[in-house]
Amino acid sequence: MKIKALTVFCGSKSGANLSFLNEATSLGNLLAQKNIDLVYGGGNKGLMGAVANGCLAKGGKVIGIMPKLLLEWEAQHTGLTELIITQTMHDRKKILYEKGDAALVLPGGMGTLDELFEMLTWNNLKIHNMKVFLLNIDGYYDALIHLLDKMDTDGFMYDNWKDRIIVCTSVEALKPLLS
Repeated sequence: MKIKALTVFCGSKSGANLSFLNEATSLGNLLAQKNIDLVYGGGNKGLMGAVANGCLAKGGKVIGIMPKLLLEWEAQHTGLTELIITQTMHDRKKILYEKGDAALVLPGGMGTLDELFEMLTWNNLKIHNMKVFLLNIDGYYDALIHLLDKMDTDGFMYDNWKDRIIVCTSVEALKPLLS
């Protein structure tokens, strides 16, 4: 299946490692170059702002989904192709899932992990069958990968998690997989 729109989950903060910001910008550039729409949380701060601005800078289409309660917190991006305001966080996540053909997770905090695990849970329950990419920049998600392996080893997984998540260490490594 050709990916026409990629839903990206990531931090509304930049993080302590400059590589996170650089890779987020590179991802945005790549999506525009491949004519893949970016679907994301709608903010203009942190990695969220970097991926959106990277895509917009190269002429890409960017769709932001933001609940009312985060309009100020995440500094709503005013230069998007489209901004959808939702009533609740749950509505936001539902639309983020519906608008993308695949999902990608950059570094982020608790909200990013919430979105990743809801995505994986829905995938496990066959609510959807989207590809999920995990961008493990500079080992950011190494501990999570170890935990997933431990969950599998200890018998808490129904399927091999590696069949559900495609781990990449850079946008460069991701390029051939976005088709």
